[in-house]
Amino acid sequence: MPDCVAADTLLDDIGTAELVHGDKGYDTNAVREKIEAKGAAPNIPRKVTRVWKNCFSPYLYKSRNAIERMFNRLKDFRRIATRYDRLAINFHAAVCIAATVSYWL
Repeated sequence: MPDCVAADTLLDDIGTAELVHGDKGYDTNAVREKIEAKGAAPNIPRKVTRVWKNCFSPYLYKSRNAIERMFNRLKDFRRIATRYDRLAINFHAAVCIAATVSYWL
């Protein structure tokens, strides 16, 4: 599933936010309009094929790196990266344990 299609479901659960970061996979008019309808500003770099230059702040985009590092750190656990668990509740428990081990200890 392309990122821009999955974004519709993800953006339904967004709470109050002033700024929403996304990578180039989310650079579509529909995604931008949905973010703005929620009252937030999209900070998404433009695709190479896009003619219109949008408002994009590389300085603010650097904070997205912390989120990427967090997911990569969780994927160091083989059980999380390969999703051994069949049930969502067991997978959620494994993610919670991995996060506790990674960030608390």
